[in-house]
Amino acid sequence: MTHHFPVTVYYEDTDMGGIVYYANYLKFIERARSTWVAELGVDQLAMKEDGVVFVVKRVVADYHRAAVLGDSLIVDTTSLHQTPARWVLGQNVIRNGELLFSAEVTIVTMTGQGRPTRLPTKLKELINSAIQ
Repeated sequence: MTHHFPVTVYYEDTDMGGIVYYANYLKFIERARSTWVAELGVDQLAMKEDGVVFVVKRVVADYHRAAVLGDSLIVDTTSLHQTPARWVLGQNVIRNGELLFSAEVTIVTMTGQGRPTRLPTKLKELINSAIQ
């Protein structure tokens, strides 16, 4: 299953030339991930109350083409694989079918004390049901 998240490029997203500032792609994909996780039924505030939070461990990103002021973009997010302690996602930012940015994002969970922990069972079940 691929999740599709729309993004409009606003002035605040761009540099003086009207081109999306490179770090803002990370914001776009973060919003898409957070929205998808919520739509899967994961309550991140409840997770935090239970002493578990998501942490981005690794991002491998490629910039292919520039987005500009006024563009309508789609962030596609796909679950690539998971282990007991990691969830790896593929994310692409697309404009009218053209790939602008791609990333592989590794998510882990940690306790409130900053120690690694396994992905919660409920989360694994929700991920598995969503990708089938």
